[in-house]
Amino acid sequence: MKSLLTALALSTALTVPGLAQARPVTFTTQMTNYGGDGAYLAFYVTDAQGAYAGSLWLAGGKAKYYRHLSGWAAATGGDTAQVDGITGASVGAGRQLKITLDLQDALFDAGYTLHVDAAVEDMPDSPNEVALPLTSANLGQPTAGRRYVKSVTVSY
Repeated sequence: MKSLLTALALSTALTVPGLAQARPVTFTTQMTNYGGDGAYLAFYVTDAQGAYAGSLWLAGGKAKYYRHLSGWAAATGGDTAQVDGITGASVGAGRQLKITLDLQDALFDAGYTLHVDAAVEDMPDSPNEVALPLTSANLGQPTAGRRYVKSVTVSY
């Protein structure tokens, strides 16, 4: 029951209209020029206690590589059915990924954190590449990644 309620809170695609306020939120991810193949990225959210709350997006279409998104894989057991969007394209070095999803306003300033895991073939995996608290103060402010992601910016 808890995972169902969490899923309902994450995306308006899964909520009953009129129960909660939601708006389009854009995640702009700028990759570094790391010199390798395209990166697989997993975008997921944890609650104030650090517990997995839901998946938002996977970039990269070959499921055999999802286990390398180790923070996300550990939280979900690799269950792609929990993801609102999966693209067939990985994100190349120096490129930008821009996705817009409808998210509940209640996710902001309530202790939730956006996590981005990254994996590139024949290079070290980077779980928790970015950990960005979903707060009003962080909107529009780029947050640096650790290895493959130059920055992630969340904006309305």
